[in-house]
Amino acid sequence: MSSEVATRRDAKKLVRSPSGLRMVPEHRAFGSPFGLEEPQWVPDKECPRCMQCDAKFDFLTRKHHCRRCGKCFCDKCCGQKVALPRMCFVDPVRQCAACALVSRKEAEFYDKQLRVLQSGATFLVTFGNSEKSETMVCRLSNNQRFLFLDGDSHHEIEVTHISTVQILTEGFPLGGGSARATGMTLQYSASGADGVTQLKLTAGEDASASRKQSTAWLAAMHKAAKLLYESRDQ
Repeated sequence: MSSEVATRRDAKKLVRSPSGLRMVPEHRAFGSPFGLEEPQWVPDKECPRCMQCDAKFDFLTRKHHCRRCGKCFCDKCCGQKVALPRMCFVDPVRQCAACALVSRKEAEFYDKQLRVLQSGATFLVTFGNSEKSETMVCRLSNNQRFLFLDGDSHHEIEVTHISTVQILTEGFPLGGGSARATGMTLQYSASGADGVTQLKLTAGEDASASRKQSTAWLAAMHKAAKLLYESRDQ
């Protein structure tokens, strides 16, 4: 991929919407697959009362719109300002209690797990039914739209073309607990190819920092897949 194309993919611009300032991709086609579109606000004339506590709006009880769901609330029910990176807001924005809770849960993905995915990790990679595996570094692109796999060869997988993600695990640690993640299988449709391709990532067997990084990457990718499927259902 040329530097010119990479720059075009990652280019962003600052825009002002009724909800606040947003840093969005310069080209809509290069937007994050984890993003959410801004909701249509419920028209003022259609909400004479708070849609949570039913308080009547008047000169003292003002109405406010939640930036995530677009519904209309009083200040008590929509007074929290919470970061909303899935809509590219620059600053925390007003949200109702239910939406603020969801946004806070997503914060860990954007603050921690997204960085893990973009830093990358090393896996043994097997394409389709091949009996050969290749050691490759797998990472998420800066614009979050592609998985890059680099080894002796280079591959790019569009995140939006991934149809299934399954974590591979083995055993249970002594004393109980969760099974240990050993790898992941992805099914995706490749550009210009018919049908679905399967990709298998297997973490190394050693207990080094590389193995820990691979395990963290798998956990982050599992969370990313959940957000991806949620975005598709919006």
